[in-house]
Amino acid sequence: MSDFLTTPQGRRIAYEMTDGQGPAVMFLGGFMSDMTGTKALALHDWARAEGRAFLRFDYSGHGASEGAFVDGCIGDWAADARAALGLLAGKVVLVGSSMGGWISLLLAREMPERVAGLVTIAAAPDFMEDGFWAEFDDAQRMQLMRDGQVMVPSEYDDPYPVTRRMIEDGRQNMVLRSPLPLPFPVRMLQGTADADVSRETALRLLDHAEGPDIRLTLAKGADHRFSTPACLDLITASLREVLARPA
Repeated sequence: MSDFLTTPQGRRIAYEMTDGQGPAVMFLGGFMSDMTGTKALALHDWARAEGRAFLRFDYSGHGASEGAFVDGCIGDWAADARAALGLLAGKVVLVGSSMGGWISLLLAREMPERVAGLVTIAAAPDFMEDGFWAEFDDAQRMQLMRDGQVMVPSEYDDPYPVTRRMIEDGRQNMVLRSPLPLPFPVRMLQGTADADVSRETALRLLDHAEGPDIRLTLAKGADHRFSTPACLDLITASLREVLARPA
């Protein structure tokens, strides 16, 4: 059964937290995903077996949290993550998947003193601009500016809305256009068969980020879900590696 917290912005978001030793691990999910996904549950089980404190949550408009997805944007969801982080004491290891990778980078840039380490999984920094907007044709861009949203097809489910607010807010929260210091252990994971985030994006992030202990691992044949047993093992191995290194 989920607990709920109310963010400073008044949004009510769902979370599940298990006690254990620190640093705690906090999982940040992806665009339109929730805390019952394969990676979130696998990390929950891993943390419980390790006796490690663990937090997973749903952004507003996602999963069990209140609000409508279409009303949200990166800035809102980053604020939700910031509020969730406030539930934990001390330094935290962030594990960000896809959009959660972008949001974890925003948190790490804003409050590095709270971060003991970072693991990203198919991180999608700046994807509102470099993904959606860059790939929209002229008709889609005109529709977005005129109507305020455009429907985008999905290979996983029904088409979903991308709003003008998402695009414009995303431009205010980009991490690849300004310095990105990451002064703690960072492990980036990327599948070579990922159809949503390219290895070029992963390499661009690797080249752009600044820090003493940053590594990128490419998993041959892994897709964007990064949820096979081998991929899950790679995530937990990366977590162990980060936890073994002092920030």
